[in-house]
Amino acid sequence: MGQRVLGTRSFLFRSDSDRWLSILRIGLGTELILYCLSLWKDWDYLLASTGRGLISRDLAEAVLGAESIVIPRLSWLVALGEKIGFQSETVVQAAWVLLLLAGILLCFGFYSRTAAVAAWFMHLCAVKSGDLVVYGVDNFVTIGLFYLMLSPLPDRLSLDWRLRKPKEKDPELLGFWRRILQLHLCLIYFFSGLTKALGAGWWNGSNLWRALIRPPFNVVSSEILVNGKHFFPVLGVAVWVIEIGYPFFVWNKQTRAAWLMSVIFLHLGIGLFMGMYLFALVMIVLNLAAFGPGTLWREKQTADVDRSAPAETA
Repeated sequence: MGQRVLGTRSFLFRSDSDRWLSILRIGLGTELILYCLSLWKDWDYLLASTGRGLISRDLAEAVLGAESIVIPRLSWLVALGEKIGFQSETVVQAAWVLLLLAGILLCFGFYSRTAAVAAWFMHLCAVKSGDLVVYGVDNFVTIGLFYLMLSPLPDRLSLDWRLRKPKEKDPELLGFWRRILQLHLCLIYFFSGLTKALGAGWWNGSNLWRALIRPPFNVVSSEILVNGKHFFPVLGVAVWVIEIGYPFFVWNKQTRAAWLMSVIFLHLGIGLFMGMYLFALVMIVLNLAAFGPGTLWREKQTADVDRSAPAETA
């Protein structure tokens, strides 16, 4: 029993550097900036109240309220703003500015903790208040920001570290939060792949075909897709094999780099051939932060232990 406890502790609290945290911070900051810039013309239209937007924010928040009353939403900020004399439209616009500012601060690593908490809260408010028009990328950004705000910031590449010279971070605590992110990704990919494998659509390629021809993801012309239709079954099976195999092959030293690169190229393909650039970016950032250091590039070793590499299978 004692050996099991020690083994579990050494797995969860493996000493690590903060290089993965730098990747996560800069990557998510960049993601937020691009997210805000992509929506700056439509922000008010998407998140306006009843009668002023594409889909009423009040309707989305009413649906959200039926699920839980504690999930952050823009109406909280609107109500607060109205109490001090601001109109709802002004508060919604201010939310966009604050989210963009949080992304910029994260990129530079200035007031990293405050920026991470603010980014998580503001992004979650925007996503949940516009829940009827969001898709998977928003959930993954929220996940990344959640781990970022709880992790031991600042990292060595941040302005906070250079200006304030904080004390050294506990390498075991750094390792713990990276390990939790790794395990979370393994669960996400495994069950995503399992869901695909249980249906016939990914075996015969029909689901892949429908994904590529559905607006607004129909980036590739239909003529090219028709000419390459014989590859769809192979590509469809390859997708769920990569996803199901993720938690099994990414931990093994011999297969880790190859599997990580396969996942990265998978998301690059999604970004290029479906136009889902923000989704591709956040998934690549999460994967690089979780498994990149010590796998795709070497880091300094301490006491003959690769502090950044995940535990290896025999």
